[in-house]
Amino acid sequence: MIIRNARPWGGPASDVTIEGDRIAAIASHDAEAPASPGADRAGEIDGRGRILIPSFSDVHVHLDSTRIGLPFRPHTGEPGIWGMVMNDRDNWRTAEVGLPERVAGTLERMIARGTTRVRSYAQVDLDCRLEKFDAVVAAKEKFARHAEVQLTVFPQAGILREPGTADVLEEALKQGAEVMGGIDPCLIDRDPAGHLDIVFGLAEKYQVEVDIHLHEPGELGVFSTDLILERTRALGMQGKVTLSHAYELGAVSEATSRRLIDEFAELDVSMATVAPAAPDQLSLVELSNSGVRVGLGEDGQRDYWSPYGNCDLLDRTWQLAFTNYFRDDELIEHCLAVATVGGASIMSRDVPRLAGTTDRPGLAVGDRASLVLVDGETVASTVMDRGTDRTVIHDGRVVADGLQVLPL
Repeated sequence: MIIRNARPWGGPASDVTIEGDRIAAIASHDAEAPASPGADRAGEIDGRGRILIPSFSDVHVHLDSTRIGLPFRPHTGEPGIWGMVMNDRDNWRTAEVGLPERVAGTLERMIARGTTRVRSYAQVDLDCRLEKFDAVVAAKEKFARHAEVQLTVFPQAGILREPGTADVLEEALKQGAEVMGGIDPCLIDRDPAGHLDIVFGLAEKYQVEVDIHLHEPGELGVFSTDLILERTRALGMQGKVTLSHAYELGAVSEATSRRLIDEFAELDVSMATVAPAAPDQLSLVELSNSGVRVGLGEDGQRDYWSPYGNCDLLDRTWQLAFTNYFRDDELIEHCLAVATVGGASIMSRDVPRLAGTTDRPGLAVGDRASLVLVDGETVASTVMDRGTDRTVIHDGRVVADGLQVLPL
């Protein structure tokens, strides 16, 4: 495959050759060059001067609670995490369309807009048991050639509040979940040591990674984070732990924030953000310049938690820049690096961490050919305008064009 007249990271017009699932060559665009001998067979894409970026990596999405494609409904959740958990539990079975169709449709819409790497949660508890997990597995298998999907088994209602939950979580791990989830060890289960012992114990037993939702405020959030770091170090799980949300870790003191960032970098603990409008987050610039892996996700997709989310991570990239008050092109572009290669480095530690806010990796010879062509004058303008003229490539195959997924 050859992509003619594309601008990698907004640079000069180039012709990009793909062999198999890797970028094989990048050369200055030659408008007079004849079609390649294998063009009829391998395909030749007209970049039309569009910007070429790595494909998006959504590393925090709840495919199992989606209402994408369904009629809009008023929000009925009560304030607080537990109120939202129960609102989801009370309503997910009565949606207008069955869960497997909703999950697959949402994943398809994400791929069409350029997301080909996904870490999705699958709620497992005594209410839904493995029903939500099975729906995400089915969608993953349906689009296996279009996108890479990692499954996180997620105890959204806690582990200790409902005896027997740990057994169902373990069954999901036996069936192939790649990541063990946790949530608010203090606020939900009110037994942080007990909660984290189960999370890390199951992760160690099945040799999977850990991803913990942390909504806890201030000192409480720091307390839970220190327990997580303690277990990461003791179990030798460096590079295998992600903190999701954690939007209050900057609320305590500058010295505490600096210490946490340094420990995240030392232990290779990742952070996944959904770009909230939260004033007490750790600095995205300091995290990135310190070598902490940071990825972006859309969280719920117009679900029973909130009406937000539209399957377009380019929209969420704009939100990441907006909520961080970024105006300089470098920092706006950095948000796009976080949304693409930043998330990819969380899903696979073989992908190097971003080396600060000026790093624009993922488009060199030898890199994975999971790419997006999108219209825009510059990378920053692409984030601002969120163009819709997109061609999506995953592992060397065109999987979507014009916001439509293609059959493979």
